[in-house]
Amino acid sequence: MKSFAVGDVTLGAPGTLFLIAGPCVLEDAEIPLRIGRFVRDVCAELGVPYVFKASFDKANRSSFKAFRGPGLERGLEILAAIKAELGVPVLTDVHLPEQCAPAAEVVDVLQIPAFLCRQTDLIEAAAATGAVVNIKKGQFLAPWDMRGPLNKAREAGAERVLLTERGASFGYNNLVSDMRSLPILRDLGAPVVFDATHSLQLPGGHGDRTAGMREYIPHLSRAAVAAGVDGIFAEVHEDPASSPSDADNMLQLEELRPLLETWLKIKALVP
Repeated sequence: MKSFAVGDVTLGAPGTLFLIAGPCVLEDAEIPLRIGRFVRDVCAELGVPYVFKASFDKANRSSFKAFRGPGLERGLEILAAIKAELGVPVLTDVHLPEQCAPAAEVVDVLQIPAFLCRQTDLIEAAAATGAVVNIKKGQFLAPWDMRGPLNKAREAGAERVLLTERGASFGYNNLVSDMRSLPILRDLGAPVVFDATHSLQLPGGHGDRTAGMREYIPHLSRAAVAAGVDGIFAEVHEDPASSPSDADNMLQLEELRPLLETWLKIKALVP
């Protein structure tokens, strides 16, 4: 596994832990900027490489009426402003091949959603941009099956690829996180991220929207760091209950710093 640079930060360097964090979706121009500024300052104080994340579109929703975000054009305008203000790398999801090129003109990391991790055309289009590609493991895949998406990205020209674990389907409306998955994914040769918040979703748990169990974020994230993960992905919000997406499984912003300090202490003990 090799580390690589993204803007001014390095992801996957031995002995370090990076953070990908931000709100689930771009609600407006101000909320994500406040969240990103808070997380950036905490990470700067603790010496943690930070990548801001937010989605311009949440295409995978339980209900047709669910809030999806501002869309590609307006969303990229907001993300460009956030990147300029915060001075950190930015990540966003892409759902269609034609979104990749315009998104890569603004952001540093293109994220392939878990449900789309086997979509060859999407991975190929993301890889062709030269951006970092973060492929989230499908809830329906074994960790060793991610060799396929990883090889697709590399064969399409991506030199910088992340793999993200976000739980596996476990019965109705439930996910389970198998910590064996993290070293298995690392053995594929890419830096590995643990998604500490989506792993606690209860997909469709409220019928017309996803439920979640944010109270277990500390437990699973601590276990992931102890298992030797390279980075943590966490959706954070100043008022999770008010978020139009993933309200039940996002981390309260004020809880981030003490949790991050704990992760760093654990990371220092991991060979």
